[in-house]
Amino acid sequence: MIAKKIRDFLPEADLLSYCTAILRVYNLYGRRDNKYKARIKILVHETGVEEITRQVEAEWQQLKDADLKLPEADIRAIDAYFAPPALVERPEGDEAVKLARLDSKSFSEWLDQNVVTHRHPDYAAVTISLKGIGEAPGDASDSQMEAVADLAEKYAFDELRVSHEQNLILPHVARADLKAVYDALVDIGLATANSNLISDIISCPGLDYCALATARSIPVAQEISLRFASLERQREIGELKLKISGCINACGHHHVGHIGILGVEKKGAELYQVTLGGSADENTSVGEIIGRGFSSAEITDAIEQIVETYLGLRLDRNEKFIDAYRRVGPAPFKEALYAGEAKAA
Repeated sequence: MIAKKIRDFLPEADLLSYCTAILRVYNLYGRRDNKYKARIKILVHETGVEEITRQVEAEWQQLKDADLKLPEADIRAIDAYFAPPALVERPEGDEAVKLARLDSKSFSEWLDQNVVTHRHPDYAAVTISLKGIGEAPGDASDSQMEAVADLAEKYAFDELRVSHEQNLILPHVARADLKAVYDALVDIGLATANSNLISDIISCPGLDYCALATARSIPVAQEISLRFASLERQREIGELKLKISGCINACGHHHVGHIGILGVEKKGAELYQVTLGGSADENTSVGEIIGRGFSSAEITDAIEQIVETYLGLRLDRNEKFIDAYRRVGPAPFKEALYAGEAKAA
């Protein structure tokens, strides 16, 4: 389900009391007759967002000026803890990047795909892809992590972040140091230039490592990655979010993937259901189930058919997969995937 907004603005000092009001309302009215419906999203869905908002606001009026009000000193302490580093001017960065681009095509590709602008013009944020072609998504060795920690200490003010895409982020890298960072990543095998491309797959551990899973996820991700191994082909396709879950708990967030894959068990075999049109950005949407599921032997071919259908119907290279899907809907993709079955029937 897509979350419902119940308040536009809340002062920092009131965060604890307002969250407590929400939990109290949920505790009073949440479902206890069915463990599968004992979720706050079910309460909001069944009660309606207007009524939930009214109840939360009424409960909050009794709490907001009591002991849960966050002291100003605590707010300042939190601000200080997350204060950005003191960035020094590094104006030589643009010239250094320009020369490095001329010297190395692979560096230029990595720069275009894995590096984004920073609020400071002399700096950039670097995505370290943990999605090497044919490898388990999000995986890294101990020696690679030690090396990345050293890079963070040397080039990124000792700061390293983990993204929900299962990648690593160096958030403050001087543009003058980008080539040095890239060379170091090449040395440890973490310079794959595929951020936001089809091989940058989010995948849960699946049946190989999770007791809850009903189907494998990692081998499917690896096979799709290998099918689209060519960086040139990936860049031709453009931005495409592909996410895989190995059971209905949806740890791979398949339901908000541009292409989502849900692995389930059916009659003792693995079956993969495909959803299209999901998105987790500011224009959130839940993907639509496209049709019958595919076996483990069929799923990669199905994904390739979906991609080829998109390439054939997009208006130009600037039209992303999600935009094309929203423009044309599921019909062309269903036709491409199931036309033979319909004719046979």
